[in-house]
Amino acid sequence: MTPAVEPESVLPESVVLEPAVPGTGWPGDPATAATPVARTVRDVVRLAGTAADAMDLDARASVCRACPRLVAWREEVARVRRAAYASQPYWGRPMPSFGPPDARVLLVGLAPAAHGGNRTGRIFTGDRSGDWLFAALHRAGLAALPTSTSAGDGQRMLGTRITAAVRCAPPANKPTPDERDACQPWLVRELNLVRPTLRTVVVLGGFAWQALWPALRAAGYVLPARRPAFGHGARVELVDGPLLLGCYHPSQQNTFTGRVTAQMLEDVLLTAARHADLYQPAGAHQPGTAP
Repeated sequence: MTPAVEPESVLPESVVLEPAVPGTGWPGDPATAATPVARTVRDVVRLAGTAADAMDLDARASVCRACPRLVAWREEVARVRRAAYASQPYWGRPMPSFGPPDARVLLVGLAPAAHGGNRTGRIFTGDRSGDWLFAALHRAGLAALPTSTSAGDGQRMLGTRITAAVRCAPPANKPTPDERDACQPWLVRELNLVRPTLRTVVVLGGFAWQALWPALRAAGYVLPARRPAFGHGARVELVDGPLLLGCYHPSQQNTFTGRVTAQMLEDVLLTAARHADLYQPAGAHQPGTAP
């Protein structure tokens, strides 16, 4: 059943109750009306595998419709909306990655939040998890600004790219194994495209850790005979690839309970930055400029 919009949340007539249409001016939208759409898992494999570059991959991933449950949920959220954001348009589409195509650090999260990335059109943007993450990224010299509130706020990643194991906001923040596997080709192609420059991968949470390993194998990386267990501070150096770092996800559950603190998050990101030769001591560069 589709929830009713509460009376105080009724939208002005000028606000469209539909997901963002590709090519109509949403800030940072990589897609156009001509971007091919994946409607089946087979389409995802074909369109991800033939993406010419990172921007083409982002464009194709951002219009994917291969998982019916996720499509229905993300678009319902974009139409009904939370009362606090009732006057705002919602992105309501799969999440493109955020950051330069020649990144040295790659962050891999779970999936966009229903009223975070699914609303703003940028991963980890507009929710409490993103508040924690971008503050720590900025302190580590990996983001130009300490906040990320909207797709047009001027935020830039510095040598760093953020992606997700699942590109659509899932109900209850829980994608199914089939949805995770259907989304995997986008991640595999991304790993291939960033491979020439990639030095460190920070994995946010156990779900992303489990999703990353088969994607690395499909991308041609040589992996340990036994998959290392996830944990905060877990460290795995691949023979021919990047350093993998485990990090607890900055979810509200984790931050409210103290399972992850601002210092814990910053420590992992500083390790990633140092390994990728992106870290500079405080005062060595000005915020908003590349190190």
